[in-house]
Amino acid sequence: MSKDLLWLIGAGSIAQDYAKVLSSLKQPFKVIGRGESSALSFKKTTGISVSTGGLNVHLKKNNPPYIAIVAVGVEQLANTTKDLIRSGTKRILLEKPGALNLEEINSIYRLANKKKVEVYIAYNRRFYHSVEQLRRFVDEDGGLLSMNFEFTEWGHIIKDAQNTPEVKNYWLMGNSSHVIDLAFHLCGKPKDWKCWHKGKGVIDWHPTSARFCGSGITDRGVMFSYLSDWQAPGRWGLELMTAKRRFILRPMEKLQVVKLGSVLIQFIEPENKIDYNFKPGLFNQTKKFLEGDNSLMCPLSEQVKDMKVYNMMAGYAKN
Repeated sequence: MSKDLLWLIGAGSIAQDYAKVLSSLKQPFKVIGRGESSALSFKKTTGISVSTGGLNVHLKKNNPPYIAIVAVGVEQLANTTKDLIRSGTKRILLEKPGALNLEEINSIYRLANKKKVEVYIAYNRRFYHSVEQLRRFVDEDGGLLSMNFEFTEWGHIIKDAQNTPEVKNYWLMGNSSHVIDLAFHLCGKPKDWKCWHKGKGVIDWHPTSARFCGSGITDRGVMFSYLSDWQAPGRWGLELMTAKRRFILRPMEKLQVVKLGSVLIQFIEPENKIDYNFKPGLFNQTKKFLEGDNSLMCPLSEQVKDMKVYNMMAGYAKN
């Protein structure tokens, strides 16, 4: 087993983004995909060849990698990761949300524990430069007091998207959790809280719910609330309050601030252009993963607990 050569599993657009980062970091890697079409597109975009045929074909012919990044479609995340774990891979960066539902993420968790494998969910928004700046400013102000966030999705676009019905049925888990994860990562996990969801059967592609509301206090003592309506206009965003400033992440790649005693919203200039040169957050996330710095990562154990929260928020079956 080589500790030097990383395997990048997948050849879609997100895998292309990873390839750009890995090349910049001078990390040796091998790309493993399935079909010729995606392999040709990958080669055309990145200049890097893809080994086709799928992961299991390559595992039969090669020793497993010590470290891997799984960047396949949501439906294949769980099985691909479990195949790597069984083969002997020891560290895996798994694209969000890690699995289609709670049952699948639990199956990965049990296997990873048994085989003593490190698996981290790739919530790259934790690594945005805007979020890095936010953390520093919040510390300067003495910490967070309260927060509200929105994860409204554009249903009129999603209904015609090429995702499978299974993925759409768990859309809050697979897509909205990008926002929710960051919100609770910054302010703590829900402790004393309530949530509501309405609109069962209103949206064909997401039959369990269409509107979401909740509030409470986190395990860090931060008050929070959220309201999202997938039948109405809206967008992703977070607002976080300290005793001195209100910070706004809307869009989440850019940090805005309102100072105490003012209503003027000002953009905070970025201190570097890293998120302009790569998919936002991906460079710092991948670099930290390769360095073994897990301080901001979402470990599999955390995602298992968080998916239970997502189930409650969306009204999914408690599997």
